[in-house]
Amino acid sequence: MRKILFWPYQLYAWLFFFPVASIITIIAGWLVVILSWLVSPRWASRHIARRWAKLLALLTPMPVTIEGAQHVDDSRSCVVVANHVSQFDILALYGWLDLDLKWVIKKELEKLPGIGIGCRKAGHIFIDRRNPEQARSAVNDALGRIKDGIGILFFAEGTRSLDGRLLPFKKGAFRIAVNQGLPVLPVTVLGTEKVLPAKTMKLFPGRAKIVVHPMIEPVPDDARSLNDLMKRTRDSIASALPHAETAGNATTKT
Repeated sequence: MRKILFWPYQLYAWLFFFPVASIITIIAGWLVVILSWLVSPRWASRHIARRWAKLLALLTPMPVTIEGAQHVDDSRSCVVVANHVSQFDILALYGWLDLDLKWVIKKELEKLPGIGIGCRKAGHIFIDRRNPEQARSAVNDALGRIKDGIGILFFAEGTRSLDGRLLPFKKGAFRIAVNQGLPVLPVTVLGTEKVLPAKTMKLFPGRAKIVVHPMIEPVPDDARSLNDLMKRTRDSIASALPHAETAGNATTKT
């Protein structure tokens, strides 16, 4: 069925979805700016971002289900670590994970019309990946303003997986969790790679699923605890993936 409908759907994607999604995204960005001033940045971030994500998912369409929602505790802040297989991971997480998410974003996206200023007002964290010192400073500044119920979102692999298997994890998210005493919330995203495969524009409708795992509490700051936290998080995320062998692959990056 996908083969039969793929090319007709591409007409819808390119003539309707992508142009309309771009307009909705720019409008949402400016709404965040305005409502941050009129109400509060936190209210604008949580409510506008969630509606933006759900609207784009509806237009795709991409129905999303969530398992383990009881593990989300909006009375506590945490470091959210998720696998990354598609740009549509963002829609699934923002739309269905009941936290005020703050995304660590590469600095280049700050220049996009409407989007950059909206993300800045919402409290998302822009970093220069070529400047580790600036990245650490930006994250630490954001942590100084953090309130309960904030989830700092990291894709620990650093890029999208092309085949759905977990790539090596980078340590940044876990250093922050250990240094700041924040629990890690592991999240597995499934199905989005079939909606929009990594590094392509081959959009097609499909179902997505989010599996939220129990929080992993912070541990004392030393090299052994950092590696243990990273392994436990990786194993949790991998446990919901169809590729069972990834659970034992603890290869990491700095």
